[in-house]
Amino acid sequence: MTDGTRSGGPDAGAPGLTGGASAVVVGGGLAGITAALALADAGVRVTVLEGRPRLGGLAFSFQRGALTVDNGQHVYLRCCSAYRWFLDRIDATALAPVQNRLDVPVLDAGARPGRRLGRIGRTALPVPLHLAMSLATYPHLSLAERAGVGRAALALKGLDPADSALDAQDFGSWLARHGQSARAVEALWDLVGIATLNAVAGDASLQLAAMVFKTGLLSDPGAADIGWARVPLGELHDRLARKALDSAGVRTEVRTRVSAVSRNADGRWSVQLPGGSVDADAVVLAVPQREAHDLLPEGALDEPGRLLEIGTAPILNIHVVYDRKVLRRPFFAAIGSPVQWVFDRTEASGLADGQYLALSQSAAQDEIDEPVAALRARYLPELERLLPGTRGAGVQDFFVTRERTATFAPAPGVGRLRPGARTKAPGLYLAGAWTATGWPATMESAVRSGVSAAGAALGALGRPRDHLLELFEEAA
Repeated sequence: MTDGTRSGGPDAGAPGLTGGASAVVVGGGLAGITAALALADAGVRVTVLEGRPRLGGLAFSFQRGALTVDNGQHVYLRCCSAYRWFLDRIDATALAPVQNRLDVPVLDAGARPGRRLGRIGRTALPVPLHLAMSLATYPHLSLAERAGVGRAALALKGLDPADSALDAQDFGSWLARHGQSARAVEALWDLVGIATLNAVAGDASLQLAAMVFKTGLLSDPGAADIGWARVPLGELHDRLARKALDSAGVRTEVRTRVSAVSRNADGRWSVQLPGGSVDADAVVLAVPQREAHDLLPEGALDEPGRLLEIGTAPILNIHVVYDRKVLRRPFFAAIGSPVQWVFDRTEASGLADGQYLALSQSAAQDEIDEPVAALRARYLPELERLLPGTRGAGVQDFFVTRERTATFAPAPGVGRLRPGARTKAPGLYLAGAWTATGWPATMESAVRSGVSAAGAALGALGRPRDHLLELFEEAA
């Protein structure tokens, strides 16, 4: 069997690479793509094996008639240094730009007309003054609530996200102890927290919440500026990612399911496939935690059952195509409504006439399995309450995408369950947003995990890590 190539199956006899270190990355999501690029850039011969017919994991696109549809809306922040590195590495930075300055329109469905629109934004002043004007003029909170938010923010700034004791507490209880009203939680803390953590404050680890708010809002004036893809996600995470992998000499195989991973007598690894196997010096399992649990050989983790204790949380995505333009902003957030965040995806989808809005509904445990008809009956009237332009507009299409296990659940105690990149089996590494990156389940966490796994593998292989040093020090 030749290093890094399959034996048996339809590719048997294909020329393989020989000599030098080799690695197999199981999983072609952001974590796996990142690990593969980082390994290949250090001269390792890499094979990526992905069971789906495409790369990109849970951030992908598909066709619906003439529309190119993202399975869900994904954004990142300026502070997401690893994902920004990833975009640069696949030559996609210009396709997913960041706002010049944080600006989030917030519509209140229940407010009287003159107070419906508020904004969360920043100035160029240093932290925390950069948010002071936005908070002082935020119409969805009373003056006393705004002052209370400021005091809670200062208290939050004093927390250390590296303190594991915070992981045992929930964010909602901490907010209550710091005088936050139910309205303040809804109109501000959960507005941000649900979108980034995929959980309401009461269900979220204080440690993860502290990390999100300190890093995103209280570290640098521009940290929370929002970036998002102006093209379909498949253009970034599949086409351009595959082009980068090809250019780096990575062999990529899709529609290829891995059934087992085992260590050979010579200390190398064998990855079993339906039609053969691949041998390599190192293996990165960049798959969801339950799949990783099933593939891990005995003894690779002290308590592998902990992976099965990491819960999952769903995200529901609602897609509406109108026969005319009904929204003039690129996106907005909503309160006082089941609607959470709404994005204009018209241009990115290729829609020629009308307007296509995508609603991203996180922490959607109560709605994830509801029939489309019930969701249509609920959300179309809500959009009419929020957007007067929808009244009288024709709905040309209404459909739903569901990610039932979109992220790991950021519940209190999850920190002790998340493993690092290294296992007890030499040459076997873990990657995925669910691993111990210190971040919630975001694209940033996925990329950081891939960097950590690649860095650990390169160290064991005696390969240079200079190209990852700055990023790896942040992500490891």
